[in-house]
Amino acid sequence: MISYIEAIPAFSDNYIWIIVKNDEAAIVDPGDASVVEDFLKKKNLKLKNILITHHHFDHTGGVLELIKNWNPEVFGPKGGHIKGIDNALEENDSLKILDSNFIVYETPGHTLDHIAFYSKDLDALFCGDTLFSGGCGRLFEGTPNQMFESLKKFSDLPDETKVFCAHEYTLSNLKFALEVEPNNNDLLNYYKKVTKLRKSEKISLPSTIDLEKKINPFLRTSIDQIVINAQNYTHKNDLNSLEVLTAIREWKDNY
Repeated sequence: MISYIEAIPAFSDNYIWIIVKNDEAAIVDPGDASVVEDFLKKKNLKLKNILITHHHFDHTGGVLELIKNWNPEVFGPKGGHIKGIDNALEENDSLKILDSNFIVYETPGHTLDHIAFYSKDLDALFCGDTLFSGGCGRLFEGTPNQMFESLKKFSDLPDETKVFCAHEYTLSNLKFALEVEPNNNDLLNYYKKVTKLRKSEKISLPSTIDLEKKINPFLRTSIDQIVINAQNYTHKNDLNSLEVLTAIREWKDNY
């Protein structure tokens, strides 16, 4: 049984998630080796596994140093050309991390190589930069259609699934979400809650799939108010759900 999952802050707004069982640990997206080493030393832990969601440096920058120091087994996306990966993963691959079962989803959009790790055993989704609380990743390499299909995979997960995103973007995402859907009471209440958390310098994550389906405009592209506001933004009528996502992603980029 897993002892705990905790966030290790890195850079200005990254979270490196660490999964701990007894005295062993697995980490997700270690962009910075030094903060991971400090945590392992403080907690007297041994690093057994590294999970990588995509190739961006703020998610991979610490991998090689951690390999040198700990020789962990490293899992990452197939085709990402990431140095140090032992196991290159693709859609529906399964793996066992600290005795918990995980399944891999290919989630292109933010990048073409992006994957996510889901564990029913832990009710946990490690989604990198695909899904954020209240938002989704910028489309640096992929298309709106790819992001749309990736997010649909997450929407189909059990509501109780905890969402471990890789950045503290929640408050800024919610400010934008309120522009898109200002009459959403769940969203407004969550915005107030996160505002208090961030004023106290507390983490806003993890979220849950249930919450995201209630407040995240990128998972709510068939909601009337969001459709209307997307149409107002684009000056086009009769947008379908993919076109709504495309519109609000562009809107968010320019927000």
